[in-house]
Amino acid sequence: MYKPLPDGLIIAKSRIHSQGLFTTKFIEGNIDLGLTHIVVDDELIRTPLGGFINHSDEANCIKVKETVSADGDRYTLFTLRDIKAWEELTIKYTFYEVKK
Repeated sequence: MYKPLPDGLIIAKSRIHSQGLFTTKFIEGNIDLGLTHIVVDDELIRTPLGGFINHSDEANCIKVKETVSADGDRYTLFTLRDIKAWEELTIKYTFYEVKK
């Protein structure tokens, strides 16, 4: 059965920008939360998990690149540290320009 977000993750109002990705439970550091982006024919496609992650210079998550074939790559979201329940998940943007 397809689930757009892993158990314990929700989309909610963010103090950073509009909506963000939050956890409803404690998550340990170095946990694979799932697929955020895939590259198909040089086009970057976001999954629902990758669509609501906001930028932070002090991010608590990171995207990890995996080359799956000559045709493209995929990116998975990992926690960098322990994350408390109801904390927003963030990454340091590398695909997009951050406007300050």
